Amino acid sequence: MGTDFVIVGIQPWHLPLGGNCKDIALELSKSYRVLYVNPPVDRVTAWKSRTRKSGPAETLVQISATCWVFTPGIRIESLNWLPDNWLFDWLNRINNRRFAGCIRRAIRTLGFTQFNLFNDSDMIRSFYLSELLKPRQFIYYTRDNLLTVDYWKRHGQRLEPALMRKASLVVSNSAYLARLASQHNPVTFDIGQGCNLTQFNASVSHPVPADLRSVAFPKIGYIGALNASRLNINWLLALATSRPDWNLVLVGPEDDAFRTSALHGLANVHFLGSKPMADLPAYLQHLDVAINPQQLNDLTIGNYPRKVDEYLAMGKPVVALDTETMQLFADYVILAKTFGQFMDGIDKALAGEMPAPPAACIDFARSHTWAQSVAKLMQAIRSVTTLKTLTATFQNDDSVRLSSK
Repeated sequence: MGTDFVIVGIQPWHLPLGGNCKDIALELSKSYRVLYVNPPVDRVTAWKSRTRKSGPAETLVQISATCWVFTPGIRIESLNWLPDNWLFDWLNRINNRRFAGCIRRAIRTLGFTQFNLFNDSDMIRSFYLSELLKPRQFIYYTRDNLLTVDYWKRHGQRLEPALMRKASLVVSNSAYLARLASQHNPVTFDIGQGCNLTQFNASVSHPVPADLRSVAFPKIGYIGALNASRLNINWLLALATSRPDWNLVLVGPEDDAFRTSALHGLANVHFLGSKPMADLPAYLQHLDVAINPQQLNDLTIGNYPRKVDEYLAMGKPVVALDTETMQLFADYVILAKTFGQFMDGIDKALAGEMPAPPAACIDFARSHTWAQSVAKLMQAIRSVTTLKTLTATFQNDDSVRLSSK
């Protein structure tokens, strides 16, 4: 299938923590030409960041022989504050037309003709792009239940189902999200979750990071964004206060709820802040138990926690909240539905009572590759393309038979 890909989404290419869409783009670029489009900046965001010029410089940067990153040279209007009505739709269509115009310039520069449009959950800025750009196939990708987030809920409750219905196919990274999407588009596929585990190599020895040297055994740790909508602060507080002999290590940026939480007043809780991605394996290697104390809510229930693969790839014992998606890890991770089970799980992990030996956990984590996920994506695209071709053939045959009568 010699088709190029144009990728739009909600995350810019140079986001420090990376993201699914970028990894998919890099994997696709091994076989296809890929244009990754950074989201345009709206006026409110520009105002807050004090970049109030009419628009950024439009750039097209070549990342590899077959991958380019395009930054549109426009400011779009900030619309999310508007009621969900005809005025919002009218202005949003204008935003979309301006965005599409920028993308067309990049497509012409690169000589893309037949291309697939891959939309990573950009349900507002990219709502009309399939009509405006006329791709060969339009693929909508859902990897989080964003409609549980206030920003996306305002207009997304109407727009995302409509966008899914417009798509040639919908793909997701979990069975749960695929089930939700299939209510709006029956041509929905679970393509699984890929992980880039190159840096997370248990056989590579790392020195103890300086800010971890003074933390005593046992070190119970979480590595990732500290976001109260996703993580259970109450469990972390109860863990630290009920077991003062344990040291809770938290590595990652904090939201307001974490910054103002009582965790900061506890001697056995260690906030180490954000770290470069390249440094994370060193911190992970020197934890005694890695945890994922998620909230159980509509946002997290279908979430695929990539960090669990990273934990396992480093050979760490893992204790995590039991969700539908985490059942995939049931043979390798201690799962807990209650706080009591969570604490018992940490005790077992410290005692070496894990569901599987480290080598099996490492092999399991490394089986979740982006190559595998993108192969499933391409298989889904091919199946839809074949179905469309067959349908068109049958329709043409019927037309010929009817005209000959």
